[in-house]
Amino acid sequence: MVDGQPSLQQVLERVDEWMAKEGLLDPNVKSIFVTCGDWDLKVMLPGQCQYLGLPVADYFKQWINLKKAYSFAMGCWPKNGLLDMNKGLSLQHIGRPHSGIDDCKNIANIMKTLAYRGFIFKQTSKPF
Repeated sequence: MVDGQPSLQQVLERVDEWMAKEGLLDPNVKSIFVTCGDWDLKVMLPGQCQYLGLPVADYFKQWINLKKAYSFAMGCWPKNGLLDMNKGLSLQHIGRPHSGIDDCKNIANIMKTLAYRGFIFKQTSKPF
C-alpha cells in the first residue's frame, strides 16, 4: 500500500504547508490534533522520525486522545475504541475499522456528539 507513495518526509512537509496555508501556525490560532489513542503521536511518529533523522513539529507534540475524552464525558473506557464510542453514543459506525478516512469520519461524529452534549475538549497528552 505504500509503493509509489510519498515518503514520510514529503508527507510531513505537505502537512506543514497545509498547516501554514490554513493559518494554523499562527500563534494566535489554537489548534490540536485528535487521535484514537496515544500511540500514533506519542510513540510511532517520534520513533519513525528519529529513525529517519527527521524533526517532529511542535504541533505533533500535543493532542486529544478521544478515548480519554470519551471516558471523561461518559464515565467508562471504550475498550474497543471507535466501535465502543459509536455504540455508547448510539451512532452508526461509518465504513471499515482502521480505514484512515473512515476513522476520521467516525472521530468527527463522536466529537460532534460529545460537543452537542456540552463536553469541553482539552489536551490529554502530557508535554514532552
